[in-house]
Amino acid sequence: MYKYDQYDRAMVDARVEEFRDQTRRRIAGDMNDDQFKPLRLKNGLYLQLHAYMLRVAIPYGTLNSTQLRKLAEIARKYDRGYGHFTTRQNLQYHWIKLEDAPDILAELATVEMHAIQTSGESIRNISADQYAGAAADEICDPRPWAELLRQATTFHPEFSYLPRKFKICVISSPADRAALRWHDCALRIVRNEAGEEGFEVYAGGGMGRTPFIAYKIRDFCPASQIFSYLQAILRVWNLHARRDNIHKQRMKILVHDLGEEEFRRQVEEAFQHFLTLGTDFPQAEYDRIAAYFAPPPFEAGLSEAVDRSDPDFALWVDHQTVAHKAPGYAIVNVSLKPIGGIGGDVTAEQMEALADLAERYSFDDLRVTHAQNVVLPHVRKQDLHAVWQALKAAGLADANLDLVTDVIACPGLDYCTLANARSIPVAQKIQQRFADMDRQRDLGELKIKISGCINACGHHHAGHIGILGVDRKGTENYQLLLGGSGAEDTTQAKITGPGFDEDGVVDAVERAIERYRELRTGDERFLDTYRRVGLDAFKEAIYG
Repeated sequence: MYKYDQYDRAMVDARVEEFRDQTRRRIAGDMNDDQFKPLRLKNGLYLQLHAYMLRVAIPYGTLNSTQLRKLAEIARKYDRGYGHFTTRQNLQYHWIKLEDAPDILAELATVEMHAIQTSGESIRNISADQYAGAAADEICDPRPWAELLRQATTFHPEFSYLPRKFKICVISSPADRAALRWHDCALRIVRNEAGEEGFEVYAGGGMGRTPFIAYKIRDFCPASQIFSYLQAILRVWNLHARRDNIHKQRMKILVHDLGEEEFRRQVEEAFQHFLTLGTDFPQAEYDRIAAYFAPPPFEAGLSEAVDRSDPDFALWVDHQTVAHKAPGYAIVNVSLKPIGGIGGDVTAEQMEALADLAERYSFDDLRVTHAQNVVLPHVRKQDLHAVWQALKAAGLADANLDLVTDVIACPGLDYCTLANARSIPVAQKIQQRFADMDRQRDLGELKIKISGCINACGHHHAGHIGILGVDRKGTENYQLLLGGSGAEDTTQAKITGPGFDEDGVVDAVERAIERYRELRTGDERFLDTYRRVGLDAFKEAIYG
């Protein structure tokens, strides 16, 4: 992973001291909250229903055991003993005192972490494939490019006061494990006919009040020119975006209003200008950063065999591990979705257990996923049983990856000032309704995603089954959506009809799933059945 040099450390330390002074002045009454708000948001500090929430950046989802142990220590010392992994590969603390925030940032800085630009109208945490550097299907590790873009865009003057937040994703596989086309700008590493590496470029995606799936605006941008192209995209948006209406400020609105072809034309024109400025990354800088992401020293000649005599272990291997590019290794997915738990929450003790496992079995490497789970990316197959036993002891051995109980949910009205409805209880009731493992396995891949408001932090637009909590005359009401996807077959879910109360939407989910079981053919996924038969076949079952 990337390691700070003296410039990185100096910038982060200076930012901590700057925020310490700003916080002191706010507590002393020398500035009011309207003056303080943009300052705290630039440092990832939100004021929520019950306390301040601090969002910690985990760049492209990568962290090591030292960092995870520090996150555990902060959870104990300054929060209530846990943290919450988000759909943007960040970690949130939900019970922070304002006077403690500068000390937390100072502690994060000791392990090369921060909360800079995890909020505000800036480029947010750049996300990537959680299997980067390990995936059997990737062209190359996309994280050096994500790191280059992170460094180039952090504190960049033109990108510090954007019309609205801006989200970037970088992947390197045909399979999309990072919701590529739901981003403002997304890059997929590809090779052209000459075998040269470059980028497919997508722009204009996003969820929220007005969801749009990103267009592919360029089939191939040479790697040596990608920063010029990204600057061109941002320049066009920055010049023409609405700044008078918060609901129309995201880039997706501009792309939609201009149309795909006109937006592409303006970007290409700006791109030609940026190419003359010489601001693209020198090859030496890419090489410097890429060296930090050199593959670990994988052992040769390892056995591919896994002892499957224990049926519970075999089930976990089937559901929680995927193919690794190195023979004899596996990628281990750790579920943070226990039945009846809070998806994405992880206790300080569990963080420490995961840190121990990463240090011992995964070259001191962990990943956070946009589905609110954790990955140990490089585990020898001969160590899988030992890892499973340790995860069981920590309460982290659920075998439900991408199954009906692997529910994504935002914090909702239990924490968030923006929410209209609670998400967590709905997710828990769905998990309890489908807790039987045989039933989960029978249903197969089925991604349920829940948001407590229109801002869509739970990615309900991309759920095979999505749930959106709204306020109906002071009452929590839940709309049911079907047919979304955040994978390479990206689609936007459609609202089925009138909403339900909390228990009613759980019943409606079950009716939709039972209709799927009636209609499916062979091993057809829920999403494939829905696409084949259409919405009306499900509405009949849902509403009668």
